[in-house]
Amino acid sequence: MTTKTIRGVEIRRLDAPLGAEVYDLDASERLSPELILALKQAHRDHHILIYKNQDLSEEQFKRFATSFGSIFQNPAEVPVLASGSAGVAPEIVRVSNIDGYTGTGDLPPHADHQWTPYPSAGSLLYALEVPERGGRTTFYNMNLAYETLDDATKAQIAELELITYNPFLRAEGAPRPRYRTAGETLISPVFPHPLVRTHPESGKKTLFLGHATEVEVVGLAREQGVELVERLRAHFYQERFRYEHAWSVGDIVHWDNQATLHARSAFDPSARRVMKRISLAGSRPF
Repeated sequence: MTTKTIRGVEIRRLDAPLGAEVYDLDASERLSPELILALKQAHRDHHILIYKNQDLSEEQFKRFATSFGSIFQNPAEVPVLASGSAGVAPEIVRVSNIDGYTGTGDLPPHADHQWTPYPSAGSLLYALEVPERGGRTTFYNMNLAYETLDDATKAQIAELELITYNPFLRAEGAPRPRYRTAGETLISPVFPHPLVRTHPESGKKTLFLGHATEVEVVGLAREQGVELVERLRAHFYQERFRYEHAWSVGDIVHWDNQATLHARSAFDPSARRVMKRISLAGSRPF
């Protein structure tokens, strides 16, 4: 574990494949330019930052989040979590099994908004109430997953594009295939993105692929695409790429959607898990 201190704020690297905890920072206060730049660099280095013991109003949460970028907004014709009948999701999404979204079951590893034309750069999730057991979030280092591929696979996937289909355009309870069914009619616009993405700030290469989302590799026969995608999924799903976060009230976790996936474990439906999420705008993947 390594520790860096900037103006009394400690950034402690986790003993894990990704992530660092931030201590002695009050996110309700205005941050100095020096500290913002240091936190941005730490985020590039570690892919997720965990801010402990926070107590913020919604306006303070928004001010803190927008120190790192503009708030993500989806196109009205491309639904995302919480967009509902209005078409566009609110700036702060209530992630809650009591009065919000996402339920209580397992959620497989995914990147937020991957099916949109300009996927979000990152998300900040702020814990207000957490269950005693379950409801943990596991993060995956998709740069490390890419770097540990063999050279032949890297060459095979270097120029490929992937379509991630919109999960919010399937009826509740309908089958959710892991790869596109041949001949199925499109009901929304699709946006191919590189399967191997270059991080727009660090320049690191990452795999840009979810674990159970419906996808299709552009230009490959279906059998070839299925084999390739499932091989990559088996590779990045290994424990050596993971960090599991056990939430405490007051945690704010800021993860990089351009370099990580995240998943949630199930928890007791009678327990309360209440959080607020702000996602930050991203650029066209390249």
